Amino acid sequence: MGKQVLADVRVFDGSGRPEDAEIVDGAGATLLPGLIDAHTHADEAGLRQALTFGVTTELDLASTPGTMIPLRAEVAAAADLADVRSSSFGLTTPGGHPHQLRDRQRDPDWPTVAGPGEAQAFVDGRIAEGADYLKVLIEDGRTLGTSLPALTPDLVDAVVRAGHARGKLVLAHALTVAATEIALDAGADGLTHLFVDRPHTPGLITRIADSGMFVIPTLSTLASITGRRDGADLAADARVRPQLSPEWLDNLSRSWAFQQPHHFRYALDTVAALHAAGVDVLAGTDASHLGAFGMAHGASLHDELRLLVLAGFSPVAALNAATSVPAARFGLADRGGIRPGARADLVLVDGDPTTDIGATLSLRAVWRGGVRLETLRREHHHG
Repeated sequence: MGKQVLADVRVFDGSGRPEDAEIVDGAGATLLPGLIDAHTHADEAGLRQALTFGVTTELDLASTPGTMIPLRAEVAAAADLADVRSSSFGLTTPGGHPHQLRDRQRDPDWPTVAGPGEAQAFVDGRIAEGADYLKVLIEDGRTLGTSLPALTPDLVDAVVRAGHARGKLVLAHALTVAATEIALDAGADGLTHLFVDRPHTPGLITRIADSGMFVIPTLSTLASITGRRDGADLAADARVRPQLSPEWLDNLSRSWAFQQPHHFRYALDTVAALHAAGVDVLAGTDASHLGAFGMAHGASLHDELRLLVLAGFSPVAALNAATSVPAARFGLADRGGIRPGARADLVLVDGDPTTDIGATLSLRAVWRGGVRLETLRREHHHG
């Protein structure tokens, strides 16, 4: 993804420019494709907040159709919400993850599968609800400070095969090496977290690379799980604080602290090794609802980019992880770059994030589908 530092948009003017076209002064700024958060749990308020931070697309990785079906209709008709794709319900077992985290969200009963013979019905049910891809939750609770019933390897394998038979990507939640190996054995297309229970081995990195699997490490979530203060530091940023409610600032400032802080180094080292091995790494945050500590829709994706750079990514590679790479891996051919025929999902930021990744938070303007976000324009004008 090449940067475009604009002295004035008129440098791109041609004879076909409409007389009433708006000219945007981009002096000292960089024009980026709209950012894509590859792991969220979306709702209307979250999509509205995401867009104010230049996140023009969220990839929802577990939701309820009662929320998502009307939300997608609203997104199609609104200009002030980020676009969204969804997996609908994620596959879990009775009492399994994430019930222990969503017990106050008033969810309907999540569909569960008792054995491999029910895998195809589960897959067909999610696709009928509008799922763009599928999610399986391989989680026994150990990394999250509890103990939970978990999916069996044969069930994961059956769901992956059934999903692929319907032409859908199948993504796996995995926070441990053991869960990651189950996902690999089953042929899952992507990991929606990174294992944080122990260091990687060269053999495991090679196996992930050879599989063609992509990884959404959710370093923001892993920082929270290991009790770090990254979310609190983000909440204190003068570019973030005015954009979030007191409740979201408090949520962002707290952390889960299920694991020891040194486990976060495991994650950084693993991300670096995956990147060096050529594995596609996608930026995603796991931003969800109030009570999911350490994350906030929109804001946290900027910190995810910072953490990728901390792990050794170049700023350009980190930006690709939130633009062209998720667009390619999720088949979103109309976004993820700035080119003729693409959606005009655009972010104008002060400074040069290709050399200073922190500049992505210095938002000057956001467009979704060619429509400028008016709230940001007013705030910038009056700021």
